[in-house]
Amino acid sequence: MSASRPDIIATTGVQPEAAVERLPLTALLSQALVAFTIEFDNEAEHRMPRHRVTRGDSGARDGPWLVSMVMWFNCMRHVGEEPITVGELERRARTRTNLPGMRRWRYIDVEPDPDDARAKPPSAALRVRAAANGRMAQKVWEPLVPVIEARWGERWGGGPIVSVRTALRALVSQSVFDLPDCLPILGYGLWSAGPSRASFAPADGGAGDDSLLSLPTLLARALLMIAIDFEAMSEVSLASFADVLRVLDVQPIPIRDLPRRSGVSKEAISMAMGVLAKRGLVVIDTNPTGGPGKVARLTARGLTSQRTHAGLLRIVEEEMELRAGAGVIGALRDSLSLFAGDSRGSGLFPALEPNPEGWRASIRKPETLPHFPMVLHRGGYPDGS
Repeated sequence: MSASRPDIIATTGVQPEAAVERLPLTALLSQALVAFTIEFDNEAEHRMPRHRVTRGDSGARDGPWLVSMVMWFNCMRHVGEEPITVGELERRARTRTNLPGMRRWRYIDVEPDPDDARAKPPSAALRVRAAANGRMAQKVWEPLVPVIEARWGERWGGGPIVSVRTALRALVSQSVFDLPDCLPILGYGLWSAGPSRASFAPADGGAGDDSLLSLPTLLARALLMIAIDFEAMSEVSLASFADVLRVLDVQPIPIRDLPRRSGVSKEAISMAMGVLAKRGLVVIDTNPTGGPGKVARLTARGLTSQRTHAGLLRIVEEEMELRAGAGVIGALRDSLSLFAGDSRGSGLFPALEPNPEGWRASIRKPETLPHFPMVLHRGGYPDGS
């Protein structure tokens, strides 16, 4: 993975009149993956016999804290009753999990190897296994990806879903990296693959059958391929740009309005704002109208950065189209557009309907879906919840 390239950033700026055009491929991919994840999570909550959440619980204080689908892919799919080392868990998942969180949320047990005489063994040498709550959750999660895929076929027709899968397989098979089956939890600075993250291992040429990859894995790998290329040349992460920098303006915007504009949670907005303000791209101030809460606005440098990164994303997607072929990317766009809908992803809103007892039923319904999943350490929810 390349280091950040300010020289490329400086030459990819775009003019204001070029800013309005078709939705980026990343946005279409993100909307589909976020909607799939939320439907998976809602169904998992409905089937989980006991659990705890911020807004209540299922009546069992000893139940696990609910987490999102990514924690199945990066942790619980790879552990069992027999312990394995943390290093082996990360090798199998090809990405890291939130190990302290998954332990605190009662999914796993982590302990030193009794045969390791070191006073403080490194994290990779610790042994991890599924706790009782984790084994219960595994039984709920394991069948759910096919269940949700079948629902999508019934809801939007088998043809569009098959078309999406076919185009995604053609795209992700070209990755030079051995990518995980989910998006990684965003690191410091909200990078997926940027300068604060270790490089992904190169593909060894012995990959399994791509036809066996699930729809969410195909979507995640395609998004990660774009993020790797974007963040190798970018001053900010793709998540920071696509979800926050993109929706800001030189005119003050109430920060409380940003979750509605972006589709990500106030906690995710807060994390991104800290990063952007530190770089001098955003100013946070009191509301000039005297209204409640803070406002945010782009600085002159922030406006240039917004336009520059929009241009960079177009270049990255155009280069991907050259590598994969216009037919592959065109088919992917066309098939995703059949159910992603408009710029808000409104065609996917039927997948977002929560169960009446679910925690998402108690919060405001989203008006748009994120242009890049904001997968945080807070449980891996795709909107940073």
